[in-house]
Amino acid sequence: MKRSKLLFAVSLILILSFPILPQETAVRNSSEMQACFETLQQGLNSDNVGLKAGCTYMVGVLRCQRSVITLLQILHSSPSEELRILAALSLYKIGDSRGIFALKQAIKFDESKRVQRMCEIFYKAYNQEGLENNINVAVN
Repeated sequence: MKRSKLLFAVSLILILSFPILPQETAVRNSSEMQACFETLQQGLNSDNVGLKAGCTYMVGVLRCQRSVITLLQILHSSPSEELRILAALSLYKIGDSRGIFALKQAIKFDESKRVQRMCEIFYKAYNQEGLENNINVAVN
């Protein structure tokens, strides 16, 4: 019984420590990144809502400045609230001034209260980050 408990504890520690160990990250060259951004841009222009939603989110995660115009179009004209919220999130993550201004305008003018509320959350978070960065600069 003790032996099985010890074996279980050791195997549990090994399993849990495996993802913690440092792993190498793949280095991507500029042509691979260019192809990735082009594929995401094609997904943003797709009629498939699931593909469009996934690409909208990934563009924000990767902070792709070239997709700001497409995200603005989604925020302004998409019939889906969820897509508009994803576009707002991606615009917030990218941090482009055009996108932040669009968030501010969506707070007032979007037809959905849910989208207005989420845009307000993103806009406040953006302003809070700016204040924290200014404080850190002033201290340093």
